[in-house]
Amino acid sequence: MVIMKIVAVTACPTGIAHTYMAATALEKAAKKLGHSIKVETQGSIGVENKITAKEVAEAGVVIFAVDVAVKEEERFKGKPTLRVEPQKAIKNATAIVEEAVKLV
Repeated sequence: MVIMKIVAVTACPTGIAHTYMAATALEKAAKKLGHSIKVETQGSIGVENKITAKEVAEAGVVIFAVDVAVKEEERFKGKPTLRVEPQKAIKNATAIVEEAVKLV
């Protein structure tokens, strides 16, 4: 199995519960599958754990678990991207990570 570096952004309209629940679910799923992941949350208190240009460059794939527009989405231009609703990432993060890895 190929170890993948993944970056992800989670965000929901209120920017509270689902944003953080999706982030946690994706982190656990990626770790369980042997991949590394960095998740940026875009919530009611702003952007946390911001993904750097270097991290984007090193990532094989991007996951957007969002119900709203991603702030500064152009940072991820040219990368294979999977976009899902936060609810899907919360309920079945393992399948989301597996699907994203297949895009590479």
